[in-house]
Amino acid sequence: MTLPDRPKSSVVELAGGRMGGGERLFIIAGPCVVEELDVMRQTAEALSRLAQNIGIVCVYKSSYRKANRASIGSPTGPGLDKGLEILSRIKEEFSLPICTDIHESAEAAPAAQVADVLQIPAFLSRQTDLLHAAAATGRVVNIKKGQFMGPRLAVLAAEKVRHFGGDRVLLTERGSFFGYNDLVVDFRSLQVMAASGSPLVFDVTHSVQTPGGTGESSGGKREFIPLLSRAAVAAGVDGLFMEVHPDPASALSDRQCMLSTEEAENLIPSLVELGDYVRDKW
Repeated sequence: MTLPDRPKSSVVELAGGRMGGGERLFIIAGPCVVEELDVMRQTAEALSRLAQNIGIVCVYKSSYRKANRASIGSPTGPGLDKGLEILSRIKEEFSLPICTDIHESAEAAPAAQVADVLQIPAFLSRQTDLLHAAAATGRVVNIKKGQFMGPRLAVLAAEKVRHFGGDRVLLTERGSFFGYNDLVVDFRSLQVMAASGSPLVFDVTHSVQTPGGTGESSGGKREFIPLLSRAAVAAGVDGLFMEVHPDPASALSDRQCMLSTEEAENLIPSLVELGDYVRDKW
């Protein structure tokens, strides 16, 4: 039996860098939700320094608003105007491309004034109008595969964006529902999603999340982050998504499944090195 080769993804150019198509592993990282400017700066400084030291593309991700919250008391972020103002300052000060979530079609155009990558949250990944609005901005669109979706449906979501004129699309695996309050990663999904031709991203933060696991908010099993990251890189993903914070214990969201800046600085170089090896051997 002859095993099929994994199709090479297309190259997505962003802010002078190249993602996918056999290029080096790239990183999408930052606090889950926009916090105080000092926290945002600390994270950006660490990520910018790391990216320059090891020569990779790093996209700074944080959400001005988190619409999908487990309870009414969960923090949702500063909102569109204030959140984009803070993200704009980070972009200017650290020369990092910006990624942020959009939840409604009307948010796409104003978010695109700051963000280089518009992210479609997993629960909204089938919303055609939202995908259309994101595509219309001309920005890179990162689609999170819904926890309820098979990988083939994620490919169809990418095809929607291309149908509406968006030619720079990323597809992100983030685990699938596995009973109550838990997720499991089916790495076969990566081979199926590769058929889209889009660069593939593995979201290690939300793949170790336990949705609603604390009763009023999501928990997580962060001890599995290194394992799943290495597995995804060995499987040939083009990029990794991870939430990073100077002090995860004080983070406003996803504190149980994100990395500290120090942990990220220790882990990411080894993952990039593994990615280089995999690309040489593929």
